[in-house]
Amino acid sequence: MTGGSSAGLGRLDTALDLIAEVPDFPEPGVLFRDLTPVFGDAAAFAAVVDALAGTLDPTTELLAAIEARGFLLAAAVGYARGLGVTLIRKPGKLPSVDGRIDYALEYGTATLELPAGTVPAGSRVAVIDDVLATGGTAAATCALLGEVGAEVTGVSVVLELAGLGGRERLPAVRVHALRVR
Repeated sequence: MTGGSSAGLGRLDTALDLIAEVPDFPEPGVLFRDLTPVFGDAAAFAAVVDALAGTLDPTTELLAAIEARGFLLAAAVGYARGLGVTLIRKPGKLPSVDGRIDYALEYGTATLELPAGTVPAGSRVAVIDDVLATGGTAAATCALLGEVGAEVTGVSVVLELAGLGGRERLPAVRVHALRVR
């Protein structure tokens, strides 16, 4: 994240310092980053929402929120910027879908669905999520939006886990991370 006042950046740094590191969760050898303390602190949450809102391309017309923590972030950013939000869901949660995509995970596959009638063709959409790791979910979301004729204006996340290749899986998209670890 660049730009902004030094007070604003200090406020954001303080907020991001609340991200907890939980060793050996969900399995041994994994260092889990938990954003729950950020959501639970009103000032920290506001700082993160303001910073994410500042990353958006000014031509963005709609936000796409990745389940589940992306929902919290995108709803707040959408409110702050006067933008609607569409929810990118796991399968079986929607009565009607305009698109569905299967994508590879490290061990297996996953599926995402786009609610019917929420993304008009030609829409300029920014993707919002909490963490960018391997980039599989973000890349699948961008592909799903592309399948319905939307143009992705960027992917904005609170935390990017460096060294896992997430950014590299999104070569045609501007990626904004408030913190890289």
